[in-house]
Amino acid sequence: MDPIQPDLLLTHLRYLTETIGVRLAGQPGEQAAGEYLAAQFAAAGARVQSEVFPVATREVTTQELQVFFGGAWHVFPCSLFVNTPGTGGEWVEGPLVFFDSQTGYQETDLAAKFRGKIVLHLGTHLESPDHYRRLVAAAPLAVLMVDVRYPGASPLADAIFPAYARLHGAVTVLNVAYLDAWRWREQGATQARCRVVGGMRPAESSNIIAEFPGTDPEAGVIYVGAHHDTQADSVGADDNGSGAAGLIELARVLAPLPRLRTIRLISFGAEEQLSVGSAAYVRRHRADLANAGRCMVNLDSFGSLLGWNVLTGVLPPAIASKLAPHFQRHGQFFRHEQIAQPYFDHFPFLAAGVPGVSLIRNNCASGRFFHHRPDDTIARLSPEVMASLLQAVGDLVNDLANTADLGAEALISEVDRPTILESWNNLFGGWEQGATPPAQGGPA
Repeated sequence: MDPIQPDLLLTHLRYLTETIGVRLAGQPGEQAAGEYLAAQFAAAGARVQSEVFPVATREVTTQELQVFFGGAWHVFPCSLFVNTPGTGGEWVEGPLVFFDSQTGYQETDLAAKFRGKIVLHLGTHLESPDHYRRLVAAAPLAVLMVDVRYPGASPLADAIFPAYARLHGAVTVLNVAYLDAWRWREQGATQARCRVVGGMRPAESSNIIAEFPGTDPEAGVIYVGAHHDTQADSVGADDNGSGAAGLIELARVLAPLPRLRTIRLISFGAEEQLSVGSAAYVRRHRADLANAGRCMVNLDSFGSLLGWNVLTGVLPPAIASKLAPHFQRHGQFFRHEQIAQPYFDHFPFLAAGVPGVSLIRNNCASGRFFHHRPDDTIARLSPEVMASLLQAVGDLVNDLANTADLGAEALISEVDRPTILESWNNLFGGWEQGATPPAQGGPA
């Protein structure tokens, strides 16, 4: 296999992050990134197609937040969550309530605590659909989310799961900086008010698919994935320019190699709304995946200058045993987390019965310190580290594409299936919840 070229990775990264910039799902930036990937895949000799699917896209022209303490109103930055409504351009004002989401949902009557108030919600990941249902049913005026994983000075962009918003509705949800929330508590803040012009509207995103056929149509398919969209106000050099650029380079080096199995590279749209693109793909191709899917290797945020490598996902022993030799050959080591992590694009493939894993590179205990921030730029990345890791991934994919018999062992075990399906049903809405939430432009 030809070597992965760091300078080519850098060229692709610059185009995605500097020429295009922010690539929000359903917006022109995301479309431009998809077109760039399609052109690069075609240049590598792949069979290329684009599959369009519906999304709700975030269009915000104004987002303002003020908090009252010390006898005066103070202005703070904020970021509207995807899949939640704006305020119709009107100011929404009410008492500020501090709420600990780690233990607070033990409270039996949230309405008495939240109704007609603005809720400071310490914690952003509502993995319980019942908690989210109760939060919305309690009718707060707005919710200010604090990401407890990253106690920094900047609000982080994020999203409410589309299945949650579709099933239970939504109120205005703003992300605020952890240190700002700390200051409000410290200063005894009592009131808050916010105004958001804009919100959500129906749009389209797309998955870009590049196929390199194998010599045996009955041998199945090896999938390699990444995503090309970003969060709001972030050019997403690592998340996930690294993965998109990596797919382009893998297409170049894998194209001339002989293979028994088909290799299908897919750059997904709308990952930042909880893998909407990859979920759309597996819903559309569920029968084919059940029949031909052998493994899915996903690339997401693996370029950090400092850090350590993690492979997270569910693999059978027949495939897991192949990981270390390929990585060690290129001087790379990793921690393998054999868990059904639902926050990467390999997860919908697990739900469809295809073993899968995501390559990530963390640089702090909670992930990456610049997660979903405007400073996720090329300056944070090492093209040399990326090239070394991609060389290992390329070797692994080539091995999987040419191993004569992956056998019955290359399946998801009965032990893992219940956990996978629980997350698929709770967070993604299961197999029948493919539609996007309704467009939201004003208060729920």
